[in-house]
Amino acid sequence: MNNSQKLPLFLTQVQTCSYLEEESQSLCLDPQAPINASIFSVLSEQGFRRSGQFIYRPHCPACNACVPVRVPVASFTPNKQQQRVLKRGAQLTVTEHQPRFTYEYFKLYQRYIEQRHADGEMYPANIEQFQSFLSYPLPFARFFEFRLKQRLLAVAVTDVLDDGLSAVYSFFEPEEKYFSLGRYAILWQIAHAQQLGLTHLYLGYWIKDCAKMNYKTQYQPIEGFIDEQWQRL
Repeated sequence: MNNSQKLPLFLTQVQTCSYLEEESQSLCLDPQAPINASIFSVLSEQGFRRSGQFIYRPHCPACNACVPVRVPVASFTPNKQQQRVLKRGAQLTVTEHQPRFTYEYFKLYQRYIEQRHADGEMYPANIEQFQSFLSYPLPFARFFEFRLKQRLLAVAVTDVLDDGLSAVYSFFEPEEKYFSLGRYAILWQIAHAQQLGLTHLYLGYWIKDCAKMNYKTQYQPIEGFIDEQWQRL
């Protein structure tokens, strides 16, 4: 694990995978261990991911289907469809905030979960879930608000690391089709990483045989962490 070897890591109990019919297990950083952007940057380079206060990497007994992926932002060129999304999204105003709970955020999150993920583990949405999953206070975590005039349309929960941005989660107005908000949130984060002089946008895990994750390969070029090294997919 290179620099992460000295960090306090532990294995979770084996459970059922949310994506494939396999047993699932994760390697996690001890939640009591101090964490900052530099430490998490080292872990992200090793394929780790964050969910709330938990920083983890899949470490499954008989499966290696989860591949950490990232976009090298300097090499990214939007295709024609993505260019149209960027052009439409230019109408939106984006502001940066510390993680926090507001009822405006929660109502948007609730609508998003109810209409887009009613078949998933996060349904039904509740305030405790929102706070533990998205607004847990960490020094490198940010909320990026996307508004059309005063109307909140989307929120991208993003970690600002030493070498890049990590797209933790985004939720958006499910009835709004014109702006392709999910795609625009990723494209905006790629552009923002470029503006900050960072090298990558981390997109979490990709599973080749999982249709829900196929959207990640639309952002080319993309790299995967395979056999303990980053390589072009």
